[in-house]
Amino acid sequence: MRILVAVAVFSMCAGGASASGGINCEARDKAVSFEVSAGVSRGLGAAIFSFDGKVTIKDKKIASDLVNTKFERDHVAQYWLDGKELRLLLYREREGDKPHGYVELGIVTKAKPGDDDDGIYGGDYTLSVFDTSNSDEGLTVTRKGKVSCFVE
Repeated sequence: MRILVAVAVFSMCAGGASASGGINCEARDKAVSFEVSAGVSRGLGAAIFSFDGKVTIKDKKIASDLVNTKFERDHVAQYWLDGKELRLLLYREREGDKPHGYVELGIVTKAKPGDDDDGIYGGDYTLSVFDTSNSDEGLTVTRKGKVSCFVE
């Protein structure tokens, strides 16, 4: 009887092993360079549990406080990873008393086919920067390019 009780208690305490993985995306071109990294859980919606990113915009029209923008977990507006497709939408507004401005980075990728390329995704990014510090109408700058990601 003690053995049955011990087995029952052990079975209830020993849950399934929970694995985690990571995402890393980067782009470097004439207009923009960025790198974003995330820790993701496996299963239960593959939630993001950590996030870090930095975008550097190479455009003299952009205000200096928006040129280098850091992203954290709170700035992940949307996220999708289903094995074949990875999508991220990052959004960060200018902080403080300054006029309204934001940086938005969208990443849309697909897994590259083939057994040798497991975990490698390629696609496009769209970066939009909006700034009202120099005019009432505001200035919008949009840049597009290629991005590569690795998912483990």
